[in-house]
Formats: sequence, structure tokens, C-alpha cells
Amino acid sequence: MFQPGDMVVYGSTGVCRVEDVSALEGAKGSDKNKKYYRLSPLQQDGVIYAPVDNAKVPMRPVISAEEAEALIDLIPSIDASACRAPTLQALAQHYQSAVRSSDCRDLIGMMKSIYNKRRMVEAQKRHLGMVDERYMKQAERLLYGEFSVALGIPFDEVQPYIASRIDNGLDPAVGS
Repeated sequence: MFQPGDMVVYGSTGVCRVEDVSALEGAKGSDKNKKYYRLSPLQQDGVIYAPVDNAKVPMRPVISAEEAEALIDLIPSIDASACRAPTLQALAQHYQSAVRSSDCRDLIGMMKSIYNKRRMVEAQKRHLGMVDERYMKQAERLLYGEFSVALGIPFDEVQPYIASRIDNGLDPAVGS
């Protein structure tokens, strides 16, 4: 069970601070014995009340600084083949599975894939599709948010930090 002050990754919301663990007071029809986390997302406004025993939305601790550094070192070796799906719906489902996993390695692979796809379409004087753009932004928000907390650096400094750690300045992928 998480404690107040813990930093967690809550589903596709991203990093949240656990503010409290308690029963919902005054909510109509709520079970007074059921405990909820009160979460404050770091990258967006609002409050989330999540049941402590929630099995639907994954929640896990933020990775450690050591794990973040190790992942950054692995970025050049993570598969980056561009995703080719027969329909936009299939493409969105493919990307959504990486986002839902909340696994940093999956997010890095997706971002590298989209970056490579962007390079290919720009070489043809075209633009990247809206689905790709939307999921790239979401993956950046999730990954950079977690790395920001893990490494103790501001969100806006995560991409330059990653670029500085990789030989060819971001190998061209984790965040254009």
C-alpha cells in the first residue's frame, strides 16, 4: 500500500503524488470501510480518487534514478521500427497498448518508432499523421514526467538531459 507523499505512476495519467489514503467522507452510497488514494497528478490539474484495491487501472511506484539512467543508456538499442497498421484505429490501438502498459521501455520504443516514421514521411515532403502526433505527445508526457521525478530534474530539462547522455544527441528518437 502506498503512503501519503509517495510518487506513483497511475495508468495513463502519469506521475501522481499520493496525498492521502482514507475512506471517502460524505460521498453518497460510498462504503465507509473502503479506502481510496487521493492522487494529485503532476502534469495536469485535478484530483483523482482511486480505490486502494483497484485492479482496473495499474498503479506502480516511480522508477528509481538508477533505473532511469539504465533505461537512458539502453535507448540506442531499443527497437525502433515504424509501426504500419492497416487502419487508423489499429494504429491507435497499437499505441494505446504501449501507453496503457505504463512501461518506460515500451514508451521509448513507441517514441523511437514514431520519430522514425516522422523522418520517413518528411523525406517524402509529407506530414506525420494526427494519431502519431497525439501519441508521441502523450508518450513524451508520461516518460519525461517519470524521468523528471526519478532524476530530480525539471520536466523541461529531461529531453536535453537524455540527448546529452546519448552519443549522437538523442539517437534520433526520444523526443524530437
